Amino acid sequence: QVQLVESGGGFVQAGGSLRVSCEASGSTFTMTTMGWFRQAPGKEREFVAAIRWNQGDTATDYNDAVKGRFTVSGESAKSTVSLQMVSLSPEETAVYYCAADRRFLPYMSPDRLYDYWGQGTKVTVYS
Repeated sequence: QVQLVESGGGFVQAGGSLRVSCEASGSTFTMTTMGWFRQAPGKEREFVAAIRWNQGDTATDYNDAVKGRFTVSGESAKSTVSLQMVSLSPEETAVYYCAADRRFLPYMSPDRLYDYWGQGTKVTVYS
C-alpha cells in the first residue's frame, strides 16, 4: 500500500522560510509526478508546485502566487519531493499536502489527476 509521508511543517514568522518534504513508501514503482497542494482554513485546496521526471528530463510547475519564492525539488528514484518556501506570509497558513502519481501527468496542477495523497502537514505563518 502506497503511503506518502510529509514532514517539516510548523510555525514560522512572516517573511521567514520553511521546508516541507515528502517521501513515498510501500510501492513497487517510482513516482513520475509529485506535487504540493495546500488548503487554508475555509478555502478550497489549491495547487502550489509540482515536479515531473521523464527519461532524464525534469519539469516543474508553480502556482503564479509562489513563483520566485518557492522551489520544488526531488529525486525520482527515491520518490521524494521537497518544497522550499521563502518570504512566507500569514495568508499562506494552510495544511500542505503531498500528492504523487506513477504516471506522466502532462498537466500537473489539477488535483484530481493524482492517485496518491499524504495526510498533510500544517504550516502556520504568524505576523
